[in-house]
Amino acid sequence: MSQWIVPLAVVAILGAGLWSGVKVFDVFVEGAAQGLKTGATILPALVALLTAVGMFKASGALDLFTFALEPLARLLALPREVIPLALLRPISGSGALAIFQDLLATHGPDSFVGRVASVMQGSTETTVYTIAVYYGAAGITRSRHTLAAALCADITGFVASAMMVRLLMGGP
Repeated sequence: MSQWIVPLAVVAILGAGLWSGVKVFDVFVEGAAQGLKTGATILPALVALLTAVGMFKASGALDLFTFALEPLARLLALPREVIPLALLRPISGSGALAIFQDLLATHGPDSFVGRVASVMQGSTETTVYTIAVYYGAAGITRSRHTLAAALCADITGFVASAMMVRLLMGGP
């Protein structure tokens, strides 16, 4: 049954469009053109963001920040091993995913670190990336308090992930 959901949805959308008299192919081509324009608009912001993340990791700054934030993480009951994930998650989804996979390979998915990393990965957002994409697509140049509020939400998610794993599943 599940293998038929997407084809049935496509047929239903095409049928509804044809039934209401919409020129489905023309509307599709127009939407595709709009998507390409949007992609071209946000591409410079994405390239800059990916370059910055690569430089951040390659320069050793990630290791330096991890070392500097270790006392704060200990105070917040975050495992030391998830600090790099917490640092990269708001910036880069792919960078955070690479660190997440390394944590699971090293510590295992059923370890405390693996569980905290899993909850952290699922309950936080790639904030800077999302702001760059959506604001770039909408042409917004001043984000006001968006970044600060979103980063506060991410920090809350980081701390809550360790607390909830410890509360619900036990931990060190």
